Amino acid sequence: MAKITYVEHNGHATTVDVPDGWSLMQAAVTNAIPGIVGECGGSRACATCHCYIDEARLGDLPAPEEGELAMLDMAAAEVRPASRLSCQIKASPALDGLVVHLPETQG
Repeated sequence: MAKITYVEHNGHATTVDVPDGWSLMQAAVTNAIPGIVGECGGSRACATCHCYIDEARLGDLPAPEEGELAMLDMAAAEVRPASRLSCQIKASPALDGLVVHLPETQG
């Protein structure tokens, strides 16, 4: 299990325990974190779970696949070097303490 902190665009932070193997999107939706929509349910068919990963922790994640990068091109908010789809990031003990910033809009 990993403690993940979601920081909304307005600065409000919420930390939740995310079971191993759950996506960060799944945990956000389950815990009613504002700013993550997840319209496609995690099938990498939308960009409504776009987030910004703490840049110091990007190396702790597997690199995004081409499909994820293609979906990020459709994101409503600015895409940055630290942009990821939260549905493609699976929780593990290695991600404990990760901070995820949410964009101003998802659509």
